[in-house]
Amino acid sequence: MEAELIVKSIMGLVALLTLLIFLLFLEPNSTKKFQDKQSEPKPVVQEEKKEPNNETQKKEQDLNYLVGIIKNKKSDSKKLQYALDAIIKYHGKVHKKLGLRPHPDFDIYIDILFTLCRHPNANKHLIINFDRELERQNLEYKQEINEAITKGLNSRGI
Repeated sequence: MEAELIVKSIMGLVALLTLLIFLLFLEPNSTKKFQDKQSEPKPVVQEEKKEPNNETQKKEQDLNYLVGIIKNKKSDSKKLQYALDAIIKYHGKVHKKLGLRPHPDFDIYIDILFTLCRHPNANKHLIINFDRELERQNLEYKQEINEAITKGLNSRGI
């Protein structure tokens, strides 16, 4: 009797799963959405001519560009200092926590701290100054920052 109940339960769950998968791929108004997308005219965007200095400055303020400098093992301490200063200046403030969890954007800063600690040309002054400034601007992330620094320093493999 128990085996029969288990078999019926499994069959019912399989049927329910099949129905849900079918509903997942079924879009009732898929042709209507496709026609709406085609009928909308695409706006013509005219690119403005920008001065090279302004474009270069925007590139140097880009977080991905600055993280690339830090991840480059050939970057010397001056380039690292420049990148860290620019990160603090333009991207130093992290969004508030989501309850007890850090904001998803904070993962970038954890990666920066970890990479900085493992960088061959990073010295203690770079790490400590960046740590202090990041903590000063983001007091609620102090514990997470300290954990990232600790993990990065412990992973150096001295």
